Amino acid sequence: MWLLHPEDAQALWLTAKLAAVTTMVLLVLGAPLAWWLARTRSVWRGPVAAVVALPLVLPPTVIGFYLLLLLGPHGPGGQLTQALGWGLLPFTFWGLVVASVLHSLPFVVQPLHQAFEAIGDAPLEAAATLRAGPWDRFFSVALPLARPGLVTASVLGFAHTVGEFGVVLMIGGNIPGATQVLSMALYGHVEAQEMAQAHVLAAGMLAFGFSVMCVLYVVTGRGPGGAPLGARRA
Repeated sequence: MWLLHPEDAQALWLTAKLAAVTTMVLLVLGAPLAWWLARTRSVWRGPVAAVVALPLVLPPTVIGFYLLLLLGPHGPGGQLTQALGWGLLPFTFWGLVVASVLHSLPFVVQPLHQAFEAIGDAPLEAAATLRAGPWDRFFSVALPLARPGLVTASVLGFAHTVGEFGVVLMIGGNIPGATQVLSMALYGHVEAQEMAQAHVLAAGMLAFGFSVMCVLYVVTGRGPGGAPLGARRA
């Protein structure tokens, strides 16, 4: 911490807090959604999966722009939050949380979706014969068996939130101590030609990203493309 400028230390704390809160919200919302996508035969499965995956192909600034319209004083979301006494969310920490949840959603839902699909029907049918209800099967059977997917989703959701730039710029601005996250602090140092401080933040984020991927591969035992580490390719 002694290498960090005080404002950079604030940005580090805010980034860690944002990533932690966002990851928890994503797991609470994403696990049931991924379970539904893995089990349903509804005609809505395709459109819902496409909406979940949209952040993978949309520029983050597009997501931020529409969130500003939705959550602004004249948008339906903004009018709702004001009516509930919460005020307006743009340019606040909770506005960053909303934006981060939407932007990181596919990085949590897709690994969980794959993990749930890999379980198959046999364990669930066995639980059903023991009179386990749908929610009991979900919490007692599906979630424990999907543990590698949960780990992957948690790590990717947290890491992706740490690296966000465009969407947090649009919805949160760059307010030191309030909405300035690490990526914005790094951009500010580069813009101000403060290269030494920029190197500290950039090197730290690079080391964090490398560590995240190492932990992910070691914990899950999977390499790129989902192949087991050490497996030979034909």
